[in-house]
Amino acid sequence: MKLTKNTHSCVRLDRDGRALVLDPGLFGSGDELAGAEAILITHEHPDHFDEARVREALEADPATRVWTTRAVADRLSSAFPGRVHVVGHGDAFTAAGFSVRVHGEYHAVIHPDVPRIANVGFLVEDSLFHPGDALTVPDSPVETLLLPLAAPWSKTQEVVDYVREVAPTRTIDVHDALLSPVGTTVFDRMVGSLTPSENSRLEIGDSTDV
Repeated sequence: MKLTKNTHSCVRLDRDGRALVLDPGLFGSGDELAGAEAILITHEHPDHFDEARVREALEADPATRVWTTRAVADRLSSAFPGRVHVVGHGDAFTAAGFSVRVHGEYHAVIHPDVPRIANVGFLVEDSLFHPGDALTVPDSPVETLLLPLAAPWSKTQEVVDYVREVAPTRTIDVHDALLSPVGTTVFDRMVGSLTPSENSRLEIGDSTDV
């Protein structure tokens, strides 16, 4: 698979002429959805789900399908019947030719006064895991972990311990749009020095094989 890093938590996977996009949020340009056959959305927060651009993608290509939580599906299903699928922990499906398994149920706690919402993580091809906004540990080995580097709901200790628990071969930074270049350097140095996994940073538009 070829993975292309887009803004914040959005990545695109391409293989054999087919494409799958995870978490196209408000910070992106929209180009990442061009030609995408499948869209996976971990939860409803706008930095992970840009409703207007997802609707545009569904309108542009009748072959495009979405897999997501109930809250997101409820905002799309009536306009695109049969094309938006609700998934939860333990589900498995195939999207754009990629095998996907679902792990996790809830968004990480932001603050006790902020109600928790549903959040699902996606394990693609039993190899690459996107946890969304949670520190979910899949029940099988992970080769590439898309690592939420910094968020209002996390601290460095939790991020480091999460990598240690998942024990992937490598991590690729996501959820990093709120950091300055100085900040990403500091966070990457901490993760790289305190975990055994190879830590990778891709700039927006950069690709790598996974």
